[in-house]
Amino acid sequence: MSDRDDILDKSEVFAIPVAPTGYKSGFIGIIGRPNVGKSTLMNHLVGQKIAIVSPVAQTTRNRLRGILTTPEAQMIFVDTPGIHKPHHQLGQVLVQNAQIAIQSVDVVLFVVDASVEAGGGDRYIVDLLSITQTPVILGLNKIDLQHSDDRFVDRTYADLISPHEWPLVKFSALNGNGLDELLKLLVDRLEPGPYYYPPDLVTDQPERFIMAELIREQILLLTREEVPHSVAVIIEKVEETPTITRVFAAINVERESQKGIVIGKGGTMLKAIGSAAREQMQKLIAGKVYLELFVKVEPKWRQSRSRLAEFGYRVEE
Repeated sequence: MSDRDDILDKSEVFAIPVAPTGYKSGFIGIIGRPNVGKSTLMNHLVGQKIAIVSPVAQTTRNRLRGILTTPEAQMIFVDTPGIHKPHHQLGQVLVQNAQIAIQSVDVVLFVVDASVEAGGGDRYIVDLLSITQTPVILGLNKIDLQHSDDRFVDRTYADLISPHEWPLVKFSALNGNGLDELLKLLVDRLEPGPYYYPPDLVTDQPERFIMAELIREQILLLTREEVPHSVAVIIEKVEETPTITRVFAAINVERESQKGIVIGKGGTMLKAIGSAAREQMQKLIAGKVYLELFVKVEPKWRQSRSRLAEFGYRVEE
């Protein structure tokens, strides 16, 4: 089932107005290598933090939709895992889902890191995109990190896409410079269409999913290279009252040594993770949160299809 069919099947649940004549809408796949700023870009565009951001590569795991509704168009951004050479079953699922996304959107936004010159990973993605009929825009992100003499870097990307005549736009997802031009290019390439979501919605993901991602973000930020991709977070229970929301979550790691790192001496690391994640959750739900974390060892879960499915990592249809 496509993204579009899935949404239309749920249209009775949402209060979706009729779009005015000439209104545009569509799905925009954000594609690129790991750590080029795709999640930062989507958060900035929709005006709210819905995707986690980390200096650790391959942070994004699930396809996450962010929704931007303007007077001219409704743009549904699909943030995909960074395309890379997979080293385990989880990596294969992530890359396969990113490739599927390329074929199921109306426009592809290929994001690159403009602070460094084009490399082999970028050329690999260009080859993938060269066989699609979907319109492609090349986005040079991180121009805030460029120097005045970085014309050579820009040229490496321009040369890379010259056979395809894809438009190129430069911007900074961090400070917003150049995003107005990017949005104009995107809207120009969309076809007339309906509202797929209510205009005030910024994501279609349930709160539980985003809560789990906020916890995983803090683990990545605080443990850095020690336990990067061996972590899966599951929200086991949420209890809501008029005054507080109680969240109980399990942090799954692959080895006992990783469990020790996540807990920390005297529980200090787990406390720091919980405190930082709770602050983000309170912003998400605009209310008070009590967060309780548990750490479990699930050996080699990234190599197990059944465990991947249990933790929510499936190949997209």
